[in-house]
Amino acid sequence: MIHTEKELQYLKEEVNEMWKLALSQLEKSKQALLTGDFELAREIVSREKRVDAFELKIESDCENYIALYSPVAVDLRLVLSLIKIIITLERIGDFAEGIARHVIDDDCNKIDTRVIEELQIEKMFDTLLTMLSDCFVALETENTRVSGKILSKDDEIDTLYRNSLAILTRCMENDPKLIHCGLKLLLLIRKLERIGDHCSNIMEEIVFYVDAKVLKHGKQTE
Repeated sequence: MIHTEKELQYLKEEVNEMWKLALSQLEKSKQALLTGDFELAREIVSREKRVDAFELKIESDCENYIALYSPVAVDLRLVLSLIKIIITLERIGDFAEGIARHVIDDDCNKIDTRVIEELQIEKMFDTLLTMLSDCFVALETENTRVSGKILSKDDEIDTLYRNSLAILTRCMENDPKLIHCGLKLLLLIRKLERIGDHCSNIMEEIVFYVDAKVLKHGKQTE
């Protein structure tokens, strides 16, 4: 029993390290995008391999734990949740890399800064970072009372995404030369919206582990 508890603690520590890396990648992608920092963007792209390596290692360790110890009840729920969480963290890392590559491309810097401000991209980033950080704390403390707050923040992200459609449509109609960059920016904002969905999925996995409840928020993730 003591040995299995140590193994579980080790798995959680591995996930914590991956989580911190994913948070760092998201924070740095915000900085790179808002400041146009090419070097930081390149660092994000190079660090993506570490995120991938974490996923493969932890998934293998979780599978080995199930095979060796045949966990049941809460222990099994924890391991199953951790497997899904690391897959989701890896996808968040992919989106952060995609944002970094947008910066590296450096072919879309002609859109008015007032439009960028109207899109509230910085607010989207800050909300996502709060969601991902709150999920981290929820797993550490096994506190699911924050689930409602986290899921409601996803609704805020969805609203900002829908607003961006109208803003960018107006921008491109006023100046057709901006269509290429407007569409690229819309795809970037779509990445932020998907990160919000993934954060909600992580919270749902924590609720499954702690409360043995299955939440359905009706959104597909990619």
